[in-house]
Amino acid sequence: MSRTEPATLRRVATIDAALVRLPLVHPKQRGRSTGTRPRSAEHILVRVADGDGRFGWGEIPAADESMWRALVKEYGPALLGHPWQRPTDAALAWDGATAMPEVRSGLDTACWDLWSRWRESPLSHALGGTRTAIATGVTLGRQPSLQTLVQEVNRQVGSGFRRIRLGIEPGWDLEAVRAVQESFPYLVLQVDGCGRYSEDDPAHLDVLRALDGYGLLAIEQPFPAADLAAHARLRRDLRTPLALAADTLDALDTAVRMEAADALNLRIAPLGGLTNARRAHDRAVDAGWQVWCDPQGASDIGRAAMVALASLPGVTLPSDVPGAGGRFARALTDPPVRTHEGVAPVPLTRSGIGHTVAEDTVRSLAVEAESITDGGRRTL
Repeated sequence: MSRTEPATLRRVATIDAALVRLPLVHPKQRGRSTGTRPRSAEHILVRVADGDGRFGWGEIPAADESMWRALVKEYGPALLGHPWQRPTDAALAWDGATAMPEVRSGLDTACWDLWSRWRESPLSHALGGTRTAIATGVTLGRQPSLQTLVQEVNRQVGSGFRRIRLGIEPGWDLEAVRAVQESFPYLVLQVDGCGRYSEDDPAHLDVLRALDGYGLLAIEQPFPAADLAAHARLRRDLRTPLALAADTLDALDTAVRMEAADALNLRIAPLGGLTNARRAHDRAVDAGWQVWCDPQGASDIGRAAMVALASLPGVTLPSDVPGAGGRFARALTDPPVRTHEGVAPVPLTRSGIGHTVAEDTVRSLAVEAESITDGGRRTL
């Protein structure tokens, strides 16, 4: 394939946006063990196109009405009037815009996809990726009981996963980890505290120190994300790597400077797209941190971008990709972005994200859709 970059500045001619409602596969099994579970999730899908018929796709997962308004009224029009040659140039279109990194992320990722197609290159190669496949794992939230937890882990292990990431919280931590390890002693296991623990609670600190004896791959963000000092103090007490999910480059720089962690959960949407995600990868690797990627509930379009990002050489830990069936009842790409036997292939024979978007499915699931051009907005 040709790797020649466009010699002239380009412009996006059209942005098609769709707010879609994606039905969940197992709505009764999602979320906490109590309360109402959603049956669907709203995402925004964006398609940017140049004047020659080439296009790129991006996604804004877990979207809301404010993100939709920002996309069609502010971010989209700003990109249309902005000439660029590389995606890093396109990102300058939103300097000074409303602080909505998820909206920026959808368009930024779409521009990377478009640029890859201009270059006739796989997105992974455009980002600097070197892998042909990535190791994958799966994340499990709190289950109704320890028995159902072990049953669900068994189902995932039977599907080929060799790394499980458990969401933990006070009252659902040591016993959950112990139950899984007793049933699956060779399983690679890590835990995510989701900021639910407090350094001021001695019982919480006792639990976190006790987890250090289980040989975990990582303990992720036990304290609130902003409390980097607490993470730095805990890190000095543990042998287990401590992980963080930094949502800005500044926060990551501060965490590195404070030696608050050993690993990074790399997430595209909070960082504002692939441009900043790649920078975050480089900064973490330079600091000696390990890295893995988390799609944060994205559909196939967002997962495809994440797989490309996870092909970067510094992503050494398993990244989250669903197995057969996935999270959503409808696949948005052909083929769907899935893992098999704990491995997901990195598409290398086609340019861009390497998957064909099922546009008929997108239209059928859309609850709002608009096309944005220099001439204004048009409802689809």
